[in-house]
Amino acid sequence: MKRSLRQIAEAVEARLQGDGSVEVGSVASIGSASKHDLVFVEEEKYLPRALRCGAGAVIAGEFAAASSDKPLLISRHPKLTFARAARFLADGNRDGSNSGIHPTAVVDSSVRLAADVVVEEYGVVGADGEIGESTRIGAGCAIGRGVKIGRECEIYPKVTIYAGTMLGDRVIVHAGAVLGSDGFGYVRDAKSGRYEKFPQVGKLVIEDEVEIGANSTIDRGALDETRIGRGTKIDNLVHIGHNCRLGQNVVIAAQTGLSGSIVIENDVVLGGQVGIGEHARIEEGVMLGGQGGVLPNKVLRGKGVAFWGTPAQPVREYLKQLAALARLSKK
Repeated sequence: MKRSLRQIAEAVEARLQGDGSVEVGSVASIGSASKHDLVFVEEEKYLPRALRCGAGAVIAGEFAAASSDKPLLISRHPKLTFARAARFLADGNRDGSNSGIHPTAVVDSSVRLAADVVVEEYGVVGADGEIGESTRIGAGCAIGRGVKIGRECEIYPKVTIYAGTMLGDRVIVHAGAVLGSDGFGYVRDAKSGRYEKFPQVGKLVIEDEVEIGANSTIDRGALDETRIGRGTKIDNLVHIGHNCRLGQNVVIAAQTGLSGSIVIENDVVLGGQVGIGEHARIEEGVMLGGQGGVLPNKVLRGKGVAFWGTPAQPVREYLKQLAALARLSKK
């Protein structure tokens, strides 16, 4: 479904310059764009190339406000506006015509299904569940008993969601993710040397607008809950242990591992392959660079402060230590 530039400008709060009746239906890069595509530029030096490309229109900053034969959408944050335009165009292509339960899917009769829900081939939804309006369950997904999924969620193929897990609205879960599995909790019998399983009977709560990458795993709480805050974005191959509590708008890059009972406050950014020990706390706004390590029970604090290394410390201190080691190695 194509949308006029006038409609898009109103939806993303951009200033239209040029013919608002021009219609586009998708977004693209400058190099691959056609006349029905929308592109963006963040820097003035790339504007001439964007204006010469085949796109129907360009999203750009105030630097593009001069006259142009190609329609423009002027924005203070072109990349963000481009992302919103892409979502607006994608939403326009969801007409509900392919909603429904595939004949090979198994959905228990007690499940409460809202309007325009899709359950694709071989999906399984257990008893007493709830799926909100316009949510899609991908092929081969296994949704356990009593799982609640909000509206406009996208659950990609082969996702497994254990019993009792709760997902908010507009949550995206990519293929192969496992949500609500048992945490790694055992008690050792000193006499026999054997490990016995500690109860893993808590819940997992995923708040609104969270995105979870492919093959990531998030454990349920042991006795209470694991919670992922609103707007948090989790990359592929991330593991989050039981009883962890993540705040809002946290960003976690691939191959990061969180032990149990960790608190990550709002707006924290964790780089790839970060490792954090149990009961650690990362306070609001901290940034931890790739392969950084935090020891158990430690606290990182300092809004906007970047940490690096193992054990993690402010980047400036870490770099000074590396420089000192380099000097020593030359002597």
